[in-house]
Amino acid sequence: MNVKKHSMGEWVLATRPWSFPASAMPVMVTMVWLWSRGVEVCWWLGVLALLNIVLVHAAGNVWSDIADYRRGVDAEDTFGTRLLVDEQFSPDEFRRLSLVLNVAAVVLGLVMVGLTGWPLLVIGVAGLLLSLCYPWLKYAALGDVVIILCYALLPMLGTSYIVSGEVRPEVLWLALPVGLITVAILHINNVRDVTTDRRAGISTLPLLTGTRVGTYIYMVEVLLPFVWIVGLVALGIGSWGLLASLLALPLAVKNVRTMFAGAVLRESCAHLDEGTAQLQLVFSLCLMLGLIVNTLIK
Repeated sequence: MNVKKHSMGEWVLATRPWSFPASAMPVMVTMVWLWSRGVEVCWWLGVLALLNIVLVHAAGNVWSDIADYRRGVDAEDTFGTRLLVDEQFSPDEFRRLSLVLNVAAVVLGLVMVGLTGWPLLVIGVAGLLLSLCYPWLKYAALGDVVIILCYALLPMLGTSYIVSGEVRPEVLWLALPVGLITVAILHINNVRDVTTDRRAGISTLPLLTGTRVGTYIYMVEVLLPFVWIVGLVALGIGSWGLLASLLALPLAVKNVRTMFAGAVLRESCAHLDEGTAQLQLVFSLCLMLGLIVNTLIK
């Protein structure tokens, strides 16, 4: 293998930066949600929390790619990242990159523990262990559970503690809609890759349920968040500002249509993981904007 010198852009590309809304949005939504409910928020600590979870996410992406390459999940005929398969990077380079990112995340995490308190250490260690074990849990059809924990429940609870000094369970009202769209990013990959995943000898939810059922699961994951938001407003749990997230509904419907087309033609949903990450970004930004506007005009 010819090892070449990589540009900074290529190293960044190796972390799959398009997926970062999946980790960044729960942190940002939590801060805005708490602020809109009258909680005093320490914004600069929130910025550190945002940086930390993106570092953990980037490290986890690289680590997962190494495991997928070694296991044969990523091969010449698979979609997704191809930097290892196409020998643009070596596995050793990916291992070093993952190590650097994990060390940076741990150091920053410990700094935040010193600035806040030990409850953050418990949440942080749990998140880091799940991230490191994710490839093997994913191979045992537990990837969806890990994603909802790592990119919804834990970061939202952790962020609430970091920015307010308390673990505030009320942030979990938004964990389901934000988390479900994030899980859908993984789920579309697994539906798309059932043939190659079966060949690699791993187990995923779509392999257990079948592709057709998996397609309907994706539909629920991207549409239920909108129903949930309407329910929160109707029950008086959330303000009318939350309804701004409905502006993302056309994009969700478009993704669902693409998904159903992909159930017949695999290539048609080759990049739907990126489209679902885009949905996560738009949904969360609209939700936050609605909360900000609603709070300012009270």
